[in-house]
Amino acid sequence: MDEDLKKTIKTLGFLSTVGMSMALAIALGALIGYHLDKWLGTSPWLLLVFLGFGIVAAFRNLYILYKRADKF
Repeated sequence: MDEDLKKTIKTLGFLSTVGMSMALAIALGALIGYHLDKWLGTSPWLLLVFLGFGIVAAFRNLYILYKRADKF
């Protein structure tokens, strides 16, 4: 396999994880907040707090992936 093709495939695989990583962090935060609100009866406060945590985690993951991509 050509070296440029290997690098392109590796880069595309790496970049495809960015969207999944962001979506998963936000969805997980919202899901945890929703279930805690349902359990504790504090709707919508914990959903909003954990959604915020999920968004912060998503951007932290994006920053980490950016730093890792900078090494390519």
